[in-house]
Amino acid sequence: MPPLKILLKRTLLALLIILALVYVGDSLSVFLRARHATSTNPYETVTAYRILAIGEKGNKTEYDVDQVNPTQSGECVHALFPHKGDPPCWYLKHKFAQPIPMTFVLSPKR
Repeated sequence: MPPLKILLKRTLLALLIILALVYVGDSLSVFLRARHATSTNPYETVTAYRILAIGEKGNKTEYDVDQVNPTQSGECVHALFPHKGDPPCWYLKHKFAQPIPMTFVLSPKR
């Protein structure tokens, strides 16, 4: 085999091993913190306002709080990766910070 091909295989194998070790360490960290859990560690319930992004004329956008369901909640885990079906808190907080795009479709008149 050419040396470049061997180098690429070894690099890929090293990256996979490092990723597996990080995941195992993350899982172990969550497991140990769950044994002595507090209200916000390792699992937390995040609550945020539901912000709607409403498109207007002239490519402008108005942002408003949802009047029907003003808040959204979700359980998350303080970790790098998802655990037990809960997303990581860094991901959930980022997702909740994104406004929900609203589009209006006019139906044809009858």
